[in-house]
Amino acid sequence: MAELRRFKQVDVFTPTPLMGNPLAVILDADGLSGGQMLAVARWTNLSETTFVLPPSTAGADYHVRIFSPAGELPFAGHPTLGTAHAMLESGFKPKSADRLIQECGVGLVPLDLSHSGWLAFQAPPARIHTVNESYFPLLNAAVGGATTVTWSPPVVVDMGIRWLVARADGALSCLLMKPDTGALERLLTRCEADGLAVYGLHQPGGPADYEVRAFVVERGALVEDPVTGSANACLARLLHAQGFPDNPAFAESWRVRQGTALGRDGQVRVRFIDGDPWIAGQSITVIDGTFRL
Repeated sequence: MAELRRFKQVDVFTPTPLMGNPLAVILDADGLSGGQMLAVARWTNLSETTFVLPPSTAGADYHVRIFSPAGELPFAGHPTLGTAHAMLESGFKPKSADRLIQECGVGLVPLDLSHSGWLAFQAPPARIHTVNESYFPLLNAAVGGATTVTWSPPVVVDMGIRWLVARADGALSCLLMKPDTGALERLLTRCEADGLAVYGLHQPGGPADYEVRAFVVERGALVEDPVTGSANACLARLLHAQGFPDNPAFAESWRVRQGTALGRDGQVRVRFIDGDPWIAGQSITVIDGTFRL
């Protein structure tokens, strides 16, 4: 017999409804099978849907399973922030007043609750793999001919989810890109990556420090993600490993704009604490009710 389960649809990385990245959150997921969760994710047809369960690890506040329409993910950034927002809004009390610990496929992910209106997650550790130079022509074809920097070859950053990270000549080049679906799918297959994240530096005084776009291919179709926490976390780990080549001040913090090409206005803040990046954003609930499942 179907049950009514608490449900929220949250817009993440924005304080303004419809301008960020939507996330569906099932707050009472205990008893659901993995197959049922996948069916819900395919039905919502959002980039991710999360399912909140009791924690199974000491120290965790709750356990989250994250599903895209294609399957389960060990970690993703905007679901981490959006689920925390939904839980706190629903009255959930974490064990610590200013810190929340999420349990997910990559382990325990801390979230900082101390900045009013903003939540931030600590980026999980990442492994960085340089891309074989023979793939560079395919990369240029995949991004529609946009030029990537020569001094910093593209890399795959593995954070449970694997992003191929490449740099455009600047924010405008990033925004003008028109990816080729076939070339991108071949590139991601060869690089064993889940998606392509491209970033470009804004001019001083611009709307942000970096412009970011993120692309995946799902069932043969090109999908641009509006605002991507994991891609920004991977970029932060990469720039830290490179020694912040654009600006030494970025060792402390920077701002990202994402979703511009989709008519969104995603705002991401990156802050470093003791050498670890924290990815921050605002969230707002757009739909609040129950899910019959």
